[in-house]
Amino acid sequence: MKVLIINGSPHANGNTAIAVNELVKTFEAQGVEAEVCHIGNKDIRGCIACRKCAELGHCVFNDVVNELAPEFEAADGLVVASPVYYASANATLIACLDRLFFSTHFDKTMKIGASVAVARRGGCSATFDELNKYFTISNMPIASSQYWNSVHGREIGEAAKDAEGLQTMRTLAKNMSFLMKSIALGKEKYGLPEKEPWQSTHFIREDL
Repeated sequence: MKVLIINGSPHANGNTAIAVNELVKTFEAQGVEAEVCHIGNKDIRGCIACRKCAELGHCVFNDVVNELAPEFEAADGLVVASPVYYASANATLIACLDRLFFSTHFDKTMKIGASVAVARRGGCSATFDELNKYFTISNMPIASSQYWNSVHGREIGEAAKDAEGLQTMRTLAKNMSFLMKSIALGKEKYGLPEKEPWQSTHFIREDL
């Protein structure tokens, strides 16, 4: 079992890293390999909808997004962690996720997803909802915890004092480990759910 963790904070050793490290310790105790990729300090541009990825098999911008793609494909689960900026996720992280999910065409069905938000005070639940949408459009079940996946702290290191937030991280990693292992057994016994051909519809009518 392997989980990929993307840390979207620009600070490699900030409060988001404290939350991530709590996840890593728990995953490892559960026998799950955890790989952390820190991308918040990278120069990552947003998607320009050129659709070259359909032709090339990877994003036209050859940066960390293309490096993450094979790691994501090989992983059984994905955790995305972000600091909260204006009640939203870090823009660098969003640029990364937009391109990562759009440019990768491997089947993400039943990979487990989870998001983590870290803030001084407010905006965690909005960020949590924003990040979860990448999973729910990709047939990826979402791991839950005992509370919404948020940790609080402003100054570097303050998140270590959020006992409930860190407990939420440990519960999340335990639950996610259980789900990944259970789905692996389910795939072995039953296979993945059968898929129908995609029905692509929109709101433009040709008969008007």
